[in-house]
Amino acid sequence: MADKELDARGLNCPLPILRAKKALSDMSSGQTLKIIATDPGSVKDFQAFAKQTGNALMESGEGNGEFTFLLKKA
Repeated sequence: MADKELDARGLNCPLPILRAKKALSDMSSGQTLKIIATDPGSVKDFQAFAKQTGNALMESGEGNGEFTFLLKKA
């Protein structure tokens, strides 16, 4: 269960990342953010985002044309 959920469906790069960055800025270290996106490019984007920011990409999945990500704030 995530502490916060972000619906980024219908948004194209770089908006899902920018929205996630903003959401994470309001969160405490150790909290988790679930992102739901429809942009296929978001898979690589969130992998790179996690690496660059130090936030952990705990899970990622795909189903019904949607991509879900679970980030843990560093």
